[in-house]
Amino acid sequence: MHRKHRGFTLIELIVVMTVISLLLTLAAPRYFHSIDKSKETVLKANLAATRDALDKFHADTGRYPTQLAELVDRHYLRTLPWDPIAESDQAWVLVPSVDGQDGGVYNISSGAAGTDADGVAYADW
Repeated sequence: MHRKHRGFTLIELIVVMTVISLLLTLAAPRYFHSIDKSKETVLKANLAATRDALDKFHADTGRYPTQLAELVDRHYLRTLPWDPIAESDQAWVLVPSVDGQDGGVYNISSGAAGTDADGVAYADW
């Protein structure tokens, strides 16, 4: 018995590659959009946690910390918060208190350039 080895034809391979590329063009934009949304969600959570730690520090000491690292040194935070949009833990914009009497860091905002999906600048969060 003689067996013929049979493979795929060029047309079959082209059709399969076309179907795969069509599926990728539909799925890729949703994938990248979900990554951007998750970065925004992490940024909001990190801002909220850090602002909460700032408030607790002020309630305990009667002043705001001079740097974010002081929150870590005194165990109000485990590590410096990560800004996933700027991809750094050093990109935060430190906002001093209005009167300047209570210390250095009253609030923080993101140092990332750009806007979110709603058109609001990351620095304005």
